Amino acid sequence: MRAAVLCRVEMTAIVTDNLTKRFGDLVAVDGLDMTVERGEVFGFLGPNGAGKSTTINMLLGFLDPTSGSASVLGEDVVSDSIDLRTRIGVLPEGFSPYDRLTAREHVAYAGGIKNCDPDVEALLERVGLQREAWDRKAGGYSKGMCQRLALATALVGDPELLLLDEPSSGLDPEGMADMRDLIRSEAESGTTVFFSSHILSEVEAVCDRIAILRDGNLSALGTLDDLRAGTVTQVPMALSVEEVPGGIAGSLADLDAVRTATVEDSTIRVELDDPAHKIDIINYVDERTGIEDVIAEAASLEAMFERYANGADQTADGETEPAEVTA
Repeated sequence: MRAAVLCRVEMTAIVTDNLTKRFGDLVAVDGLDMTVERGEVFGFLGPNGAGKSTTINMLLGFLDPTSGSASVLGEDVVSDSIDLRTRIGVLPEGFSPYDRLTAREHVAYAGGIKNCDPDVEALLERVGLQREAWDRKAGGYSKGMCQRLALATALVGDPELLLLDEPSSGLDPEGMADMRDLIRSEAESGTTVFFSSHILSEVEAVCDRIAILRDGNLSALGTLDDLRAGTVTQVPMALSVEEVPGGIAGSLADLDAVRTATVEDSTIRVELDDPAHKIDIINYVDERTGIEDVIAEAASLEAMFERYANGADQTADGETEPAEVTA
């Protein structure tokens, strides 16, 4: 039994057990139970004020929990926080460099904090900071350049866990693509990546699993497919037809399975509550006109996030409830 427990600890990067933080009467994080596996890319989402930053600060040992506990890389975040930070790379939201230090000096300084001797040029090259900026004082950097520099300092010491808060902030499309590639590369090498972002397309592109926080509570946890399957949300589909039957939009909208139905030129667009009804809609339309093409899409991440994060996730009978879906 002890060997199994030890093996489980080695497989997990982050474990929270009833993690709670109160500020007076305000409960910022309320009984958070969450596990992040080693080597996965884990997205941590939620609207402003949901408790994300408070949770991150507790994981880093900057805030002590009011109750409950958390461990990171097998170490307690309260008693082992100083040693733990040498094993973590952090890109904080709103990173502001030292105006008088160059990029080289920033990375070297981070190496001193972690008691290591980083390959400064290799790190700056890896994050895509232009070579001509390496010896310039960072006070004149653009926001995107500052973000690349912050990432370089986060990578110092080959961390076991990367904790990234809004990593794409200030980056242009090329920079965002570079960030995605770097996150995937780190995960493939065994690094755990835990990141918070408001850019949902970035989350969808790189995350193995996501958690959504709402009012300090875990609203949802799982893979994107898990969460899409676990919530009632619009399932869009489009049918290209030979001829649009008169009144078809109204008759489709009257069906229990259909949320909305519209017609645009020779295309009938339908939003369903449940993907299981797609074949019923296809048959219904096919009985009335010839269908040339059917395009069915997954529920958008934006719609899913809106429901989980803002309390709009509902069961079929209209009751709102959290959806803690695990893979």
